[in-house]
Amino acid sequence: MAGKRREPGELESEILAVMWAAAAPLTPGEIAERLDGSLAHTTVQTILSRLLAKGAVIRESAGRAHAYTPVLNEAGLAARRMRAMLDRGEDREAVLNEFVDVLTPEDEDTLTRLLRSVRRNDGATE
Repeated sequence: MAGKRREPGELESEILAVMWAAAAPLTPGEIAERLDGSLAHTTVQTILSRLLAKGAVIRESAGRAHAYTPVLNEAGLAARRMRAMLDRGEDREAVLNEFVDVLTPEDEDTLTRLLRSVRRNDGATE
C-alpha cells in the first residue's frame, strides 16, 4: 500500500468492517492485529477517536485500554457520510438536485417510496 493514498473514509470502513465481524468489543491493538499489521496501532486509535466523535462507535473501559463497539451498520455509516457532505454545501437544494440527477430510475423509485413512507408515518403521529 506504500505510496498509494486511500480514498476518504476508506480507513474508517476497514476498521468498521473488522468491528462488524467481531462478536465482542475490540481494543485498538486487537483491531490492528486483525488488519494483519497493515495499520499502526496509533493510526487505528486516531480513526477510532474520529469514529467516536461522529457517534459511529461507543467506547468502554477494558483494563488500561478502551474497547470499541460499532453503533452504526454499513448503511448507517453511508447515510451519515451523505449527510455530512450535504451539510458542507452552501446551497443544499443544489446539492440535493445534483444527487437526484445521478440516481438511476430504480433509485429514484426507491427514494420516492421512502419519502412517501416517512411522510405517512409523520402524519400518523400528529
